[in-house]
Amino acid sequence: MYIKRINWAIITITCLFISICPLIIQAQEHPNLILTKAGVEKIRVQLGNVPLFDASLQKLKEEVDAEMALGIDTPIPKDYSGGYTHARHKRNMTVMQQAGVLYQILDDEKYAKYVKDMLMQYEGMYKTLPLHPKTRSYARGKLFWQCLNDSNWLVYVSQAYDCIYNYLSKDERKKLEKNLFKPFADHISVDSPQFYQRVHNHSTWGNAAVGMIGLVMNDKELIDRALYGIKGVNLDKTAKDDDGGFLNKDGKAGFLANIEEPFSTDGYYNEGPYYQRYAMYPFLIFAEGLHNVKPELKIFEYKDGVLLKSINALINLSDADGDFFPLNDGQKGMSYYNDALVTAVDISYYFGNQDPGLLSIAEKQNKVLLDDSGLAVALGVKNGEAKPFDKKSINLSDGPDGTQGGVGILRSEDLELVFKYASQGSSHGHYDKLSYSFYDNGDEVLQDYGLARFVNIEQKGGGNYLKENKTWAKQTIAHNTLVQNEKSHYQGKYDIGSKYHPDLYLFDVSNANVQLVSAKETNAYPGTEMHRTMAIIKDEGFEKPFMLDILKVKSDSTNQYDLPFYFMGQVLNTNFEYEVPKTLEPLGKDNGYQHLWSEGCANTTDENTKLSWLEKGRFYTLTSATLKDDELRFVRIGANDPEFNLRREAGFIIRRKDSKNTLFVSTIEAHGSYSPVSESALNSKSNITDLKVILDTVDYTAISITTINGNSKLLILANNNASKEAKHILKINDKDYTWTGSYYYN
Repeated sequence: MYIKRINWAIITITCLFISICPLIIQAQEHPNLILTKAGVEKIRVQLGNVPLFDASLQKLKEEVDAEMALGIDTPIPKDYSGGYTHARHKRNMTVMQQAGVLYQILDDEKYAKYVKDMLMQYEGMYKTLPLHPKTRSYARGKLFWQCLNDSNWLVYVSQAYDCIYNYLSKDERKKLEKNLFKPFADHISVDSPQFYQRVHNHSTWGNAAVGMIGLVMNDKELIDRALYGIKGVNLDKTAKDDDGGFLNKDGKAGFLANIEEPFSTDGYYNEGPYYQRYAMYPFLIFAEGLHNVKPELKIFEYKDGVLLKSINALINLSDADGDFFPLNDGQKGMSYYNDALVTAVDISYYFGNQDPGLLSIAEKQNKVLLDDSGLAVALGVKNGEAKPFDKKSINLSDGPDGTQGGVGILRSEDLELVFKYASQGSSHGHYDKLSYSFYDNGDEVLQDYGLARFVNIEQKGGGNYLKENKTWAKQTIAHNTLVQNEKSHYQGKYDIGSKYHPDLYLFDVSNANVQLVSAKETNAYPGTEMHRTMAIIKDEGFEKPFMLDILKVKSDSTNQYDLPFYFMGQVLNTNFEYEVPKTLEPLGKDNGYQHLWSEGCANTTDENTKLSWLEKGRFYTLTSATLKDDELRFVRIGANDPEFNLRREAGFIIRRKDSKNTLFVSTIEAHGSYSPVSESALNSKSNITDLKVILDTVDYTAISITTINGNSKLLILANNNASKEAKHILKINDKDYTWTGSYYYN
């Protein structure tokens, strides 16, 4: 009886094990991170029938085959960004990830062997690898000069490891995990809490790296560390990183915190589109891994689906050519053709609502991810489902709950106005409240300078940020906004700027002919309020829509105000005479002024000041309502820059001295064209003959615009009541004006 009971117990346990075993195998199944076993089978069935996917696969195969033919090189690290060892390890991580994908899709063992051999070289190296010899970073890596790049490496390599997991023996996996992956994850997290334990694009990469290798290894400790941060870590709340931002002021950390804090409810990322683009890859690729391995987290639904919302926001933060607006630290030319945006478009389409507009961008990108999402996009393109992505005027709030300012974009025909009233934007933020840039068919008319850096070009500061990023690019005078007493907003101090933000007053695009965005800033200069309203107006009396800028300043003290316009193009003419100095001198001594050559100076001679220029075959005219004693200055970037780190570009400044309360009003017209082939100039002159302030009180500001045909238009703005339902009655020059809403235009 006793023996029978034991046998029945054994049988029962065996049956239970057999019934549970398939679940265990399924949970441990590989690949399961980005590619899945079911997904791979689906892809193999479709090969040869989906042109965009097939072309992406073939191109990748050719690139990886060529790389494999060169052999494997894992050099001892020694260089900054752009140097050979940096570039080699960066290239290795992407090739390993790509080879792993090819192994899964093509079932060709040579790719798995290549990844295995390279990983074993890294395993042999990493066991005794010291910190990187370059000491500039606040968090040094081992393969790279900063933990950020080490995290990049692990994000990619974790995907490669997942793809060849079953190709490796148990002992080989144990060796890699013990000597390479676990120590690697520990170094960028528990050994570098100042890098990992924060809310920042750096830590997002770190969280994703630790979490993704944790998912492949089925290591709960690493997964939890990725999602929630390091347990029990207390960092110095006043410590800062290399860019001047606090490391962990609020004590928040982990992947989920990095979703909650930087993204607004509209999907705007507070560091700006350049760094959102950079962070979207780890955000989305880790999210895809979490969706596949831990679907119970419902990661794509987290914070009301903000990760998917953010992709729509990011695309809207690009110009007609797909280049991202260089808000805050941003390199010009970065666009949605970047591989990170291929990832973003494909994942957004697959896990979102299958927006056909995304397919049109995928067509332009001409490549897809080699996974389920890329296959879905390629099938959508094949089936003719693509429609143009419709970029409209949009207001994107900033801050975790959408209450810390924002960015307003007005679009009309080929014109785009980008108005920034956002929060500081972490350590990559600039001191440029109520600034703007202006585009015509993707070309800059008035520019935002962007960052001062030559990314990954070793000859320029090791490819890192240059000192001029702080002394010029971040300073207020480098932007198209008001500067008081030659000082930057918030004294140019991150500690102050991170506390405040402008507030939206008005965003109204309900009338396609008169679109407005307006915001107020009261903390950039204590005792001074700036209220800026910008509009794009489409009027039948003008060839194209024109921009109207109303900047109202109220101050407790008497100040000097500078309003710069960084125009792109060749000066054609002015309606004022100016003197050009024989010897150039810097415009000032600090706060960015030391980097501006004073190339010409004048005083106003008319109630209207005009400047016209030509750029890329189009004419533009700035008309400003100026006062009698205003100074006018032509400037050029590049003073005190012996290493030529700054672009030598032009600007025009209206300077108003000894003023307390004042008003700056300007228009910019895009008009006419010039062909160097036919040598013909069409409509090269301004259509505005008079721009006048006819009323400016606490409650109302009224501007009249008169054209060369004698037609006059009047815009009245209610300065303290933006309600669409508010009724207004105002008498101007014995004439009554009655309207409902925040403004009147007729």
